[in-house]
Amino acid sequence: MPFWPSPISTTDVARAGLYVGWPTAMGGQVWWTEDRPDEAGRTTIVHRAADGTRTELLQAPWNARTRVHEYGGRPYAVAEDGRVVFTDFADQRLYVVDGEPRPLTAEGDVRYADLLVRDGRVWCVQEKHEGKVTRSIVSVDLGTGAVKEWASGSDFYAYPALSPDGQHLAYVSWSHPRMPWNGTELRVTRLSDGNSWTVKGGSSESILAPQWKDDTHLYLVSDWSGWWNLYQVGIYGTSSQALYPAEEEFAGPLWRLGGVPYLVMGDGRLAVLHGQGDMRLGVLDPETGVLTDLDVPYSGWDPSLAVDGTTLVGVGYGSAVPRSVARVELVTGRVEGLRRDIQELPDIAYLPSPRPVEFLSRFGRRVHAFVYPPSNPAAVHEDRPPYVLFVHGGPTAHSDSSLDLTKAFLTSRGLGVMDVNYGGSTGYGRAYRDRLRGQWGVVDVEDTIGAAEWLVAEGLADPARIAVRGGSAGGWTVMAACCTSEVFAGGVSYYGISALAPLAAHTHDFESRYVEWLVGQEDPDVYAAREPLSLAAGVSCPMLLLQGLDDPVVPEQSAGFAEALSERGVPCTYLAFDGESHGFRRAETRTAALAAELAFYQQIFA
Repeated sequence: MPFWPSPISTTDVARAGLYVGWPTAMGGQVWWTEDRPDEAGRTTIVHRAADGTRTELLQAPWNARTRVHEYGGRPYAVAEDGRVVFTDFADQRLYVVDGEPRPLTAEGDVRYADLLVRDGRVWCVQEKHEGKVTRSIVSVDLGTGAVKEWASGSDFYAYPALSPDGQHLAYVSWSHPRMPWNGTELRVTRLSDGNSWTVKGGSSESILAPQWKDDTHLYLVSDWSGWWNLYQVGIYGTSSQALYPAEEEFAGPLWRLGGVPYLVMGDGRLAVLHGQGDMRLGVLDPETGVLTDLDVPYSGWDPSLAVDGTTLVGVGYGSAVPRSVARVELVTGRVEGLRRDIQELPDIAYLPSPRPVEFLSRFGRRVHAFVYPPSNPAAVHEDRPPYVLFVHGGPTAHSDSSLDLTKAFLTSRGLGVMDVNYGGSTGYGRAYRDRLRGQWGVVDVEDTIGAAEWLVAEGLADPARIAVRGGSAGGWTVMAACCTSEVFAGGVSYYGISALAPLAAHTHDFESRYVEWLVGQEDPDVYAAREPLSLAAGVSCPMLLLQGLDDPVVPEQSAGFAEALSERGVPCTYLAFDGESHGFRRAETRTAALAAELAFYQQIFA
């Protein structure tokens, strides 16, 4: 079929996203980060003054990105006097923006994240790469750069938080082989003598995002009930109380450090994000348990809030509204968009409207997904158009309904899209998340195949024209599904995982034991039954594999799978990109990759 003419080009998709994030608010001022796809994908920090003047604080080549856990997170913090402290990507040192950035920490293979500036010190997670990778909670003197360690011994740390009186430090810790969504501990250190103790949590309870209610009580998020809900607890673990028990999530998986899924406001109420899948913005009164959602033009929010008096700042989105740094005045209800991720939107008629659906997969498992029908006002729609299934990475993550120009690029050309939150995805409770325990390569694959079969059964898609695409762990599912099913006309994998033993042996420390939870202890027979590289003989459809050559997670796995397909005579295109890592950041790379993907669909759907 010829694809419909569309006003959305590959360049529009590649260059449109500023990827705004990580807002901070203080004294009428707002700070946030913006990516620069046209400048080698670097990240800058933007300051908006109280009078609305916007200033880019970091010019090229400065790049505000931290590599802690390799996935990084919030790369900066703001001091009480307005000075900005950030981590530069090139050397991972802390710098202070005081005119021209000046280095705060010494040279060395040391990284910093989860920054909090208070009382003349930067409190943060420190990650040392000196043979074995070690982490700790430290403070860095804002004047001298002197580093003092406050917590160590665990493999991982997150969420350093100082009590209002400055006497106690709260934080979350965990150790191998757990991931932070499996089990963590909330701990408190008394700063006067260094004594520490566990407040809540353990190997089967995931604690996230502690914040101080007062000098002796903490708020936190725990999945003790099966859902990440809000609790209050005394600093010695007493008087634990659920604030709003619900089958909803009040936080998401801790992939990147520095997230703020809720905040304590000046009047004692909590600004919260909550929901299943997309997260809504609301205000919770912890005394009465009343939760009131705010009337805002955004259907979902990123888990990174900031508060300034009675004003909330966050990054909201909608299906036809770009991710936007937005300010919400709680007293008046006024909502002000400060900066959009996409500056120039195409005609809204070309943007797809997502429909949340549930379908039954194998053994009657209920699976969540979003369906995006083709969207082009100038075209004649087919009864059964081709479809592309999107499979998210992680795999302990999820897809939301936010505006995605990649989806619009496809739907405006006559292709439908279905975005699958397969079993193991977050956003739907712990039981749903734990479906993937020991079952990676089984449940995710069955649910992805089940999504394609559901599209056909519902009369939505042409059964001969369904493709599947995904990145990282999503690439694993794409390759595995194409190995074990003939339902797909083709598969597209971005920096996908094809073999388990190399992943476990060579991936970075944060995920080095993740495979044990996803599949089990290393067993050649089990690995061979799951991994795409061992099952490559089952692939009969064409495949497109795209890979960054600087990828620290899966450096050679796409190339190995491409070679296996070529040896069997399966049509396969392998594209590698210099200077790209686990996720493409440069505009020219994104343009080339999307153009190759469109050409691939034109070929297999012809």
